[in-house]
Order: sequence, then C-alpha cells, then structure tokens
Amino acid sequence: MISGRCAACKYLRRRCPSDCIFSPYFPPNDPQRFSCVHRIYGASNVGKMLQQLPSHLRSQAADTLYFEAQYRLQDPVYGCVGIISQLHQQINSAESQVAKIQAEIAFLNSNAQEVEEPQVDQHIEANSIFTNNLLPEQINTPDLSPYGLPSTQTSWFN
Repeated sequence: MISGRCAACKYLRRRCPSDCIFSPYFPPNDPQRFSCVHRIYGASNVGKMLQQLPSHLRSQAADTLYFEAQYRLQDPVYGCVGIISQLHQQINSAESQVAKIQAEIAFLNSNAQEVEEPQVDQHIEANSIFTNNLLPEQINTPDLSPYGLPSTQTSWFN
C-alpha cells in the first residue's frame, strides 16, 4: 500500500485496503487521473476490468483507460477516435505531398533528358553536313563482318 489512500479511494471517500486494485495505477498525487476514468467508465467497471487482466497488463490498461477517458471528456462525440482520424488525415496529406513531389522530380528529370537529346541531335546533324560532302571511300565506317553482317565498305569505283 502506498502511504495514505490512493486517488480512487480518496475520490470514493473510502478506506484504502492493503490489496486495493486501484492503488498501483492511481497514485494519491494524481487525483485527476482517477477522476477522468471514473466519470467515463465508473469505479466498479474499472475495478472489474483491472481484476480480469493479468497483473503485467494492468498498468498499460490503466494508462489506456485514462488516455481514452481524458479525450472523451475533451471531445464527447469522437473522443480519441477524433485524434486517430486527424492523424490519418495528416498521413494521407503527407503521402499525397510525397507523391506530388516525386511526380515533379520525374517530370523535371524527363525534361532534363529532353534538353540533352536535341543537343546531341544537333551535333550529329552538324557532322552529317560534313560527311555528305565526302566521297564514299573517304567515309570511315566500321567493319561489321566479325558480327556476321556484310561489310559496309563497298567499292564504289570498281
């Protein structure tokens, strides 16, 4: 037993037994904690819930009951579900922003590649102007015969 009565026994104005189910989870220095839980669930229901759970899960259950009761008092319609839905909306908003930014990056990357390609085409066209003025034997073409293709070097003046 914690020195004095626990917050639940103080709130209920009763003597705190040594085996009080509430004392480990509702300390006397935080009376608001039990007050919130009692207003929403009732002392009898909270006691029954805590007794049905294994002792290692009771602390987590008491914390969860307090959290849910606190937000049910702040928002009587939605309670903690309102917070969960707000968080889902924030996640969806962030995901859509990420998708939008990824699409912009892809668009900018494709534009950057398109800008580079015309420069290469212009360079090829500039070279083709010079090669069009050469005689066929002056054009250096690769020998493709090792690859099973006919040789591109033909004798024009045989």
